[in-house]
Amino acid sequence: MLPAWKLGFYGLQHVLTFYAAAVIVPVLLAGAMGLPRAALEHLIEADLFTCGIASFIQSAGLGRYIGVKLPLLQGVTFVAVTPMIAIGVAAGGGVQGLPQIFGAVIAGGLFTFLAAPWFGKLVKFFPPVVTGSVILVIGLALLPVAANDIVNGQGTGVMQNPVNMRNVAYGLGTLASILLIQRMFKGFIASIAVLFGLVAGTLTAWFLGDASFDGVMTAPWVTVAQPFYFGLPTFHVVPVLSMLVVMIITMLETTGDVFATGSIVKKDITSEDITRAIRADGLATIIGGVLNSFPYTCIAENVGLVRLTRVTSRWVVVAAAFIMMALGCLPKLAAIIASVPLPVLGGAALAMFAAVAVVGIQTLVKVDFDNLNNTVIVGTSIGLSMLATAQPHIADHFPAWMQVIFGSGITLGAMSAILLHLVFNFGNLCSTPQEEEQDAVILETPVWNVVSTQDKPTVAGGQIGRTQPE
Repeated sequence: MLPAWKLGFYGLQHVLTFYAAAVIVPVLLAGAMGLPRAALEHLIEADLFTCGIASFIQSAGLGRYIGVKLPLLQGVTFVAVTPMIAIGVAAGGGVQGLPQIFGAVIAGGLFTFLAAPWFGKLVKFFPPVVTGSVILVIGLALLPVAANDIVNGQGTGVMQNPVNMRNVAYGLGTLASILLIQRMFKGFIASIAVLFGLVAGTLTAWFLGDASFDGVMTAPWVTVAQPFYFGLPTFHVVPVLSMLVVMIITMLETTGDVFATGSIVKKDITSEDITRAIRADGLATIIGGVLNSFPYTCIAENVGLVRLTRVTSRWVVVAAAFIMMALGCLPKLAAIIASVPLPVLGGAALAMFAAVAVVGIQTLVKVDFDNLNNTVIVGTSIGLSMLATAQPHIADHFPAWMQVIFGSGITLGAMSAILLHLVFNFGNLCSTPQEEEQDAVILETPVWNVVSTQDKPTVAGGQIGRTQPE
């Protein structure tokens, strides 16, 4: 537990780096479904408020069984965007499509909560070759998101051409200021380098006329997230099934983020930890459906921030949780945070996503790459992840149920690592202790004693000859 003023600064830093990812899902959903401005504003406020609740549950914990109690911030999963849009449009679009979405979200949260103990037992299938691959894939697959922010692009699937070099200057300038502060200062100042970089980049953009705080004046002072604001949720089989697929993938993402954070804070992750983390996701998702929000999972941006700043106190995330709940109730504060230009956020995100990838590399150091199977697992997982990341429209040519998998480099890479580990290391997973002991004896025995029927080469009198078989 750190002093209150430090918790405030560190928590604000987490919120600033997270804010863009927090609001993008409601924005995308509203645009695709044709929601009015008032509905979008309510979705954003509900999302921020629920993000705070979810982060508190995960980092502070509810008793012994819910919440992993690590510095993990929670946010809406991007995996759910396409399925939710499909559900809402099929239900008629606009506001009338929202109750079906929220019904599917509540059902998905309940499924996740109940399935957590079963999923937690799968932790034995997550050795370093899998966890390292998943963490590395998360970091690499998110880097195009940061690049898109820096150029103020229209999405990672759209190449920005021409590129406005002024935006690039904001992004790289923010990154340079973060690196400069980390190099020149130590202790507390160095640990809030990202916060300094975001503030400096925003003020520079405002001074040059590229950032505006006009929205602060028009935003209301207080708002309250109302349960079932858009009507009672409705439950239909197909939307619920699609959301269950989303939540299974979300469990994989959460598992990767928990392992990454455990590596940073030097904590060995157990099956019970995974169970508690996934239970927290499930409960937060249920609350999200009630409060007009969406499915929740751990956010990789903040995993990278923990690695970058080395501030590993979970109470920092608890402080961030209260700030987010305040943002959800005080729109003027949210408007101030929203004034940070996207290229400035991209410069900070570039450093944080790369830091996540570094955690993956550190985990892979423990892997025996003399074993060709491990090389195949890591290489193929990264390759498939980059395929979906570099060419996101490849998912358009797959059946609808497969688009959820091939539409995300993180999802495709993570699932590939797990499945390839089962395929290539299946014999190792299924071998009994007696078989492993026998294999060890064989490996420790000199080859010429094992293969006794073969001739052994010798050197006699300077010439190579052969002895008689033993």
